Amino acid sequence: MSDLREAVREASRRLADAGVASPDHDAVALAAHALGVDASEVRRRMIVGGSEPEGYAGLVAERAARVPLQHLTGRAWFRGLELEVGPGVFVPRPETEVVAGWAIDAVRGCVQSGVERPVVVDLCTGSGAIALSIKAEVAGAEVHAVELSELAVAWAQRNRERLGLDIDLVQGDAIVSFEDLVGDVDVVVSNPPYIPTTAEPIDPEVRDHDPHVALYGGSEDGLAIPRLVAARAAGLLRPGGLLVMEHADSQGESLPAALRATGSWSHVEDRLDLTGRPRATVAVRA
Repeated sequence: MSDLREAVREASRRLADAGVASPDHDAVALAAHALGVDASEVRRRMIVGGSEPEGYAGLVAERAARVPLQHLTGRAWFRGLELEVGPGVFVPRPETEVVAGWAIDAVRGCVQSGVERPVVVDLCTGSGAIALSIKAEVAGAEVHAVELSELAVAWAQRNRERLGLDIDLVQGDAIVSFEDLVGDVDVVVSNPPYIPTTAEPIDPEVRDHDPHVALYGGSEDGLAIPRLVAARAAGLLRPGGLLVMEHADSQGESLPAALRATGSWSHVEDRLDLTGRPRATVAVRA
């Protein structure tokens, strides 16, 4: 069994050669997972002396083959929540944390305006990341979430139960969901499938491991499904209610234009993420 520091350094080199975007981070994260400690403890042991954990080489080999880091560790962090993820569910992205933040700001705004228990709906919830983060940060909100995939719903249920956050989670089609909430919802948030059917994700982690049902938007422009989800949001929202919908950075003009054309929205704007890329459309129900 080799020295931990040398094993992590060699892992980082191997991951970099394989095209992994964050080789140093991933090498340490895999060591932390194998040792059952956090990353800071791995770095400490790399300094004071430690041994390579059993199974580490195998984890590094799988990551070098571009199996997602989160599938190997079984965990993904989202706005301070540790979520369980794995095959069959879309791994939540850092950019979506910003989208969730805009929805959370809107829910808090409802509370500040006197809405005692804002009603929130997350359409296409996947692992439950957005819905659970809203409930974690605005405890008084009534949060509902829907997901089409049976596998993804199972992951979301595990996250709900492990985190102890009381959200209503159902399996079903987002575009016909929550008939009992029509006209009563304060905020709808969605990260729907939006990749154009003619496009192929560059990263093998996405192309080969994320479920296609969570990726492709059903048309050449990628907006067929987002349009249907937005139409459902319009049906669910009360007048003045807010929609926050994530999209691809190439859809910062096309999605807002599609929403404006429906006449269902009194105000539509697009927002940039922390990298300055178009990330989400925010619309107010007419």
